[in-house]
Amino acid sequence: MAEMNTRVLLKRRPVGAPVPEDFEIATAPLPVPEDGQVLVRHRFVSLDPYMRGRMSDAKSYSAPVAIGGVMEAAAVGEVVESRDPRFQPGDSVMNSMGWQQWAAVPAGKLIKVDPTEAPLSANLGVLGMPGLTAWVGLEDIGQPKAGETVVISAASGAVGQVAGQIAKLRGARVVGIAGGVQKCAFIMEALGFDAAVDHRADLNAQLDAACPDGIDVYWENVGGAVQEAVFPRFRDFGRMVMCGMISQYNIAPGADAAGAPAGPNLGPVVRKRLRIQGFIVFDSGWQRYGQFRAEMLGWMNAGKLHWREDVVDGIEKMPQAFIGLLKGENFGKLVVKVG
Repeated sequence: MAEMNTRVLLKRRPVGAPVPEDFEIATAPLPVPEDGQVLVRHRFVSLDPYMRGRMSDAKSYSAPVAIGGVMEAAAVGEVVESRDPRFQPGDSVMNSMGWQQWAAVPAGKLIKVDPTEAPLSANLGVLGMPGLTAWVGLEDIGQPKAGETVVISAASGAVGQVAGQIAKLRGARVVGIAGGVQKCAFIMEALGFDAAVDHRADLNAQLDAACPDGIDVYWENVGGAVQEAVFPRFRDFGRMVMCGMISQYNIAPGADAAGAPAGPNLGPVVRKRLRIQGFIVFDSGWQRYGQFRAEMLGWMNAGKLHWREDVVDGIEKMPQAFIGLLKGENFGKLVVKVG
């Protein structure tokens, strides 16, 4: 029997938090590459919080996944067949062709990666979009300086663990906010943060102890109660890097977020001359991917940069793993082994 392509499709748009019934696992014949395309067998597929936005048809910076379409995701794998001279069978490549085992990809959308430089799955995390997001956000907005205090929310996650370590390598004092004793221990012991705050305990008291002189840079992944606690502790000329607001991803636009904090008072933005800026890594990040990768590999090879992955085995487990991701059940960068 010929090999088939197992795919995870968007069956319906979620109302609130996604549930397994919003997805469909289906098979289809292997795609056939056309001229200028490459057939890629995926080995690992990335799961990231931004994918929740792709399930909605609300206006955004990117088009939603169509009903019946393959869920969007970055993936890394190997070239099996190439109809473009830039790639040969056996090449390792990174692409963004979704929750599936195989994809026929335009060659211009592929990035060739060297599997001897780092584990293949690392190209979806520390060397992929999450790592690039951390690097770009700090380079362009956070700009941590030696001696400043940088606070990272979701500090044990895919972006947070990289952002905190880069800030530390830039000479800043880094405080990570994470959920639970185990994650807090990880960011202290494995990542070398200067302090850890467990958001499941007394958040305000812990922030007072960890940031007695205030906060210069805040990396926002979460929003909600964490943002509300951090905001009044900003020092003059503080910078807030708006990367994500996962606490609001399951709230429909215009809906009342019952029980959610009202949010911080923005009045001090003027008095403290604060900078609050959102960004999308796709705007300018990938144009600097070579510079980013070279710096990251230098730190990794020197033993100065560490990362943790949460690997789920089996494409059929992707919906449940993604649902868990939005609840904070993963520990580290979440990837699915599909090969």
